[in-house]
Amino acid sequence: MELFSIPVQLRWSDMDPNFHLRHSVYYDWGAMCRVQFLEKYGLTSSVMQKLQFGPIIFREECVFRREIHMKDAVSINLELVSAKKDYSRWTIRHMIMKDTETLSAILTIDGAWLDTAKRKLAMPPSEAVHVFSNMPLNENFQWID
Repeated sequence: MELFSIPVQLRWSDMDPNFHLRHSVYYDWGAMCRVQFLEKYGLTSSVMQKLQFGPIIFREECVFRREIHMKDAVSINLELVSAKKDYSRWTIRHMIMKDTETLSAILTIDGAWLDTAKRKLAMPPSEAVHVFSNMPLNENFQWID
C-alpha cells in the first residue's frame, strides 16, 4: 500500500525556549495524521459519533532522534505495525521526517476501539475494519493474537 504522508506546518508557538520543537507537538502531529487518514477513507468523527465508537490509546511513546527547527520542512507518515485480525487492537507507527531525508522522531501508539455509549472496549464496526485494511503496513508488520 502507498505510504500515507502529510506535510506539517510549523508555528512559532510550537517552539520551546531552546528554539526547537516542543515535545508535545510530536504527539499532536500524530493525532492529526491519524485523523486525516481516517477521514480520507470515510471514517469521520460524525460517522464514529453516529455508530457510537471511537479509537482509544493505551500507550503513546515518542523517540526523539534529531531536532526540528523553524526553518525545517517537516512531514509525518503512518504505518500499521501490528493488529489483531479483526482490528480490535493495533499498533501504529509514525515517522516524523525533516527535509525529506532526516528521521527526527518515531512515534508509536497502541490502541483499540471504545463503545462510547457503554464506555467499554468493543469490536470495531465494518467501517473501521475497512479503513484499517487500507492502512499502509510496516515492513515488519505482524498479526497478533
